[in-house]
Amino acid sequence: MKIALFATCIVDAMYPRVAHATVQILERLGHEVVFPAGQACCGQMHLNSGYFREALPVVENHVRAFEGGFESGEYDVAVAPSGSCVASVKHQHAMVARWAEERADVRGADPTLASRANAVGERTYELSQLLTDLLGITDAAAQLGSYLPATITYHPSCHGMRLLRLGDRPLSLLRTVEALDVVALPEAEQCCGFGGTFSVKNADVSSAMLADKVDNICGTGAGACAGGDVSCLMHIGGGLSREGRTTPGGAPVRTVHLAEVLASTRANPLRFDGELALAGGTR
Repeated sequence: MKIALFATCIVDAMYPRVAHATVQILERLGHEVVFPAGQACCGQMHLNSGYFREALPVVENHVRAFEGGFESGEYDVAVAPSGSCVASVKHQHAMVARWAEERADVRGADPTLASRANAVGERTYELSQLLTDLLGITDAAAQLGSYLPATITYHPSCHGMRLLRLGDRPLSLLRTVEALDVVALPEAEQCCGFGGTFSVKNADVSSAMLADKVDNICGTGAGACAGGDVSCLMHIGGGLSREGRTTPGGAPVRTVHLAEVLASTRANPLRFDGELALAGGTR
């Protein structure tokens, strides 16, 4: 397949290694990955905070950036290593377009935007969803060569669980990585407290939720917490770092993205300092 990478702004700005790992996985399977140059923020932050008017041009840009490639056959689907951003594209973009159509004070609203946004959303997938549902990956070790001699736990992000209905897709992939021991996370379904601007506007509540999540992660004895959203991992990682949390053996407890785990191989293993060792150097 030809697959467009929707990198997302937080991955692009703070965790480019996750985008690199995503490309590695897909190219390892023989697919061609392209990067639509016009992409930027999906507008999730604006939408979740109620700034629909400000979100509208951001949504318009996202639709323009991806629809042309679908129509021309440049790529078949789009993928993002972020459940929350995919949830926004699938569930919020058409919504804000319809909102603009119904508002008399929004001038020049494009009556075609909602249907165009739906079309883009229907062909946009979260990474684990793409791997399992479209590409038929059921055994990461056998089909991807994934290998990681470590013990981890897994935090399912809220958007992935509740909007995308990912279910056990990410966890099932992790459980088939060679040499990887995946231990259950108590109260895994509980939010980590990030929620984008929620963590800023409701800092005390967010911090209390984070403290519970960090306690549960460290209670597993795992060396790292994996997840499918770098925003949640950034929040959790910050809590682990500030509190100096360590494993029973004294090593710092880390966070790691699903894509990084799946990209890890015997020849190029993941290191828990957050870097992927690659042939010819480290990125």
